[in-house]
Amino acid sequence: MKHFALRTAAAISLAVLSSTASAGVIDITWNAQQEFSRKLEVAPAKFVEVCGKMAAPTTVAWQFETSAALNFSVHYHEGKDVRFPAKQDGTAKLQGELKIERDQDYCWMWTNKGKTPASLSFAFKQQS
Repeated sequence: MKHFALRTAAAISLAVLSSTASAGVIDITWNAQQEFSRKLEVAPAKFVEVCGKMAAPTTVAWQFETSAALNFSVHYHEGKDVRFPAKQDGTAKLQGELKIERDQDYCWMWTNKGKTPASLSFAFKQQS
């Protein structure tokens, strides 16, 4: 009985972790080399948004690759307006640089409009 309870708790924990990784907002946490990367899954009709506060003047080099075409944007909010330094629908691979000219919260977002899960891997590198 004890082993069953442990297996059940482990299965529930894994399910919670899996669902968390498949959609929602992820905070950027830079490592010592000023890099941030992840591999995860974007569920059908869901999104993944990766956000963080960026200080000017900084440049963030970014790249991603997915197993299916997703809608993608880099955006930030100015009051009620949303600004898009980068935006492309239906893409599976892209790279670019975001030049930070003022302190702001920036987000990279992938939306899966398809009917099957899509794997996503991305990498950011912050340069002063």
